[in-house]
Amino acid sequence: MEKKPHLVRREFPPREVSSLSLALLLAAVLLLNALLYLYLNKFYISSGHAETDPGPCPFGYFKWGAVKNCSPWLSCEAINREVRKLKCVGEGAVKKVFLSEWKENKVVLSQLTNTELKEDFLHGLKMLKALQSKYVVRLLGYCEQQFTILTEYHPLGSLRGLNETLHIPKYKSMNTWHRRLMLAIDYVSIIRYLHSSPLGTLVMCDSNDLDKVLSQYLLTSDFHILVNDLDALPLVNRSAGRLVKCGHRELQGEFVAPEQRWPYGEEVPFEDDLMPPYDEKTDIWKIPDVSNFILGHVEGSDIVRLHLFDIHVACKKKDPAERPSAQEVLDIYRKVLTLLIREAAMPGTREML
Repeated sequence: MEKKPHLVRREFPPREVSSLSLALLLAAVLLLNALLYLYLNKFYISSGHAETDPGPCPFGYFKWGAVKNCSPWLSCEAINREVRKLKCVGEGAVKKVFLSEWKENKVVLSQLTNTELKEDFLHGLKMLKALQSKYVVRLLGYCEQQFTILTEYHPLGSLRGLNETLHIPKYKSMNTWHRRLMLAIDYVSIIRYLHSSPLGTLVMCDSNDLDKVLSQYLLTSDFHILVNDLDALPLVNRSAGRLVKCGHRELQGEFVAPEQRWPYGEEVPFEDDLMPPYDEKTDIWKIPDVSNFILGHVEGSDIVRLHLFDIHVACKKKDPAERPSAQEVLDIYRKVLTLLIREAAMPGTREML
């Protein structure tokens, strides 16, 4: 009698199944990384903060809003004829700032208030002209004879008001760790730009306390940061042995870098001639404090701080030579952003691997 053949069920070894799953997971991770790269690249380009500034105007010209053509900086005659002051919105040691109107556009007119500080004013104008870029407030015109400068208006004001702005109902959706980290990246990008500017290595000297630093930067309506005040921006030239000192008075407090403080103790009275000069690493010392303010206290900000802990410790090295460069800090910030976005998109990836 013929025996019926037995049907044999073949089963894949567990190892093959796990290998297949792992391969699919790795493919998904690679795809996610590619999408993240495209997203971040698109984000920087669309927000006007791409690494290269496409189609900049030649020196002496500006381009504004949706207008494609470049216009020449306004002259003394054009400013006097076409610009109308509306109200005073600020006053510092060097200049008074007026909200003004030009061709139905809000603009900012800055005027010297203390003639003894005209050199500082003219230095700021020189820097503003030479450093026009995506990092610097847009210059629209100036009049040296009348000590006036015309720049673009940003209604959200200085970075000092960031937390208040983010509590306005219109902007509450921006109050996330992701957006705040992007702002911190903008800030470090500006420091990197100043340290490798077309003029050489520039130091942000008007930065003796946190409030003063924050007042030097503007918050744009699309939530980016621009540097606005360039009156105190001395040049470091190591090859020529040129270092800097931020002013001629004694600086105190933990916010300023150790090398900016009087090194000879209280028993020796401060003398500017005896104060040793320093370099751009003073800006690096201040990065953790400024970033801590920008990150605020929202859900996820402590995780960001944890990832930035090591680079911030390095920024606070007592020896300036041991601190990282602004480029190194910026690289870490960007890596942390990419890492945290990836983990937010696929929270179980690490455990699955």
